[in-house]
Amino acid sequence: AMDGAPPATGLSAYVAVSQLLGLTLLATTGAWLGRYRGGVGWHSPLQFNVHPLCMVLGMVFLQGDALLVYRVFRNEAKRSVKGLHALLHGLALAIALVGIVAVFESHRTKGIPDMYSLHSWCGMVAFVLYLLQVRAGDPLGGGRDPTAPGDIPVSPQWLLGCGFFLFPGASFSLRARYKPQHVFFGIALFTLSITACLLGITEMLLFNIRDSYSRFVPEGVLANTLGVLLVAFGLVVGYVLTRDDWKRPPLPEELALSMDFKTLMEGESPGGGS
Repeated sequence: AMDGAPPATGLSAYVAVSQLLGLTLLATTGAWLGRYRGGVGWHSPLQFNVHPLCMVLGMVFLQGDALLVYRVFRNEAKRSVKGLHALLHGLALAIALVGIVAVFESHRTKGIPDMYSLHSWCGMVAFVLYLLQVRAGDPLGGGRDPTAPGDIPVSPQWLLGCGFFLFPGASFSLRARYKPQHVFFGIALFTLSITACLLGITEMLLFNIRDSYSRFVPEGVLANTLGVLLVAFGLVVGYVLTRDDWKRPPLPEELALSMDFKTLMEGESPGGGS
């Protein structure tokens, strides 16, 4: 453990619960598609089923885990944690893109119109924002100084706000002001992704078992259970992310780098003089 780092009592249990929920929701998605929707396939009548599987895996499970890495590895070197964080976000984005391609190709093959439902609107907004939002060192990791010179964005969400973090001359105050917004939008985007999945589950059920859904048929119960698991996963991840005492404390060298960089850029001394 890092010297001076407060103990993260209960963190391991909540992380374990989140992973159990995540794996269970993936298994439930696979069981639903395999047992009641015929499975998955590419360039086949089953291509549509690739969409829900990829969106649950990418936009929910992997995105949630990417947000958790700074909590889970709170005592590890930041460079290593950022690499894992970037890898998970990259995988999530790539898998989600496969899901987007699958649904558009399936609609085109079957002559189904695109982008008319609330689910499609929310889902596309979530995907585009996921592509655009900058992780910028991920303030959700907590305990960091946004002015640290090594904290350049490394995740796939590079495009929005890169100027704040890529250029050494960026204002410390500007970068610090961006941090709370980044935290908010990160959690909001994760919530929007889960919401889009819930809307998609309801839409699939109404399209496929409209006449029997109200009679508590097994497919409807299983799909509803998947929705409950999605909500539970989101709640546990959100709780871990918002516990202040579980934030990642900065390493001593990170604090030193931050102070040295601030002194260099703003002419401030460690004691606060100019």
